[in-house]
Amino acid sequence: MEKIFNRIVWFTGLVLIQVLIFNKICWLGVATPFVYVYFLLGMDRDEPPCAQLLWAFMLGLCVDVFSNMWGINAAACVLLAFVRPWLIRMFVSHEEYENFEPSMAVMGKGAFIFYILLAVSIHHAVLFLLDAFSLVYIAHVLLRILGSVLFTCIFVVCIDLIRHRQ
Repeated sequence: MEKIFNRIVWFTGLVLIQVLIFNKICWLGVATPFVYVYFLLGMDRDEPPCAQLLWAFMLGLCVDVFSNMWGINAAACVLLAFVRPWLIRMFVSHEEYENFEPSMAVMGKGAFIFYILLAVSIHHAVLFLLDAFSLVYIAHVLLRILGSVLFTCIFVVCIDLIRHRQ
């Protein structure tokens, strides 16, 4: 019960922080941090796959409702939740994989940062390509993806360091 309560608090907190603070930040007109993805990236491995997809859909839908985005965040989050097990398997041995919560403390600095970069890149590519829904301005879209990936990764690593501080 405590685990579900903790998850709901993180869910609500990250959605509120994203909607009230980070959606207002647009560095150089291209980079916006999407810190709510930390909820998906840090989710326990023992959560059933259907529950992970449901959490991802609800997270994306909540951000969409408050950001007037029409399901784009929900689609990107569900795809991220779907590919996340394969991304984790790339960096973790089979023995460690069963009861596993991705974090810098558990995975190590290099593996965690690479995991975050890959996962956030997938999320942002889907998000911004669906948002543009055209390849006419592909250079601008790629610049938005790159800037937002770097900005998001910085904030996600900071959140993880704060959360798992000993």
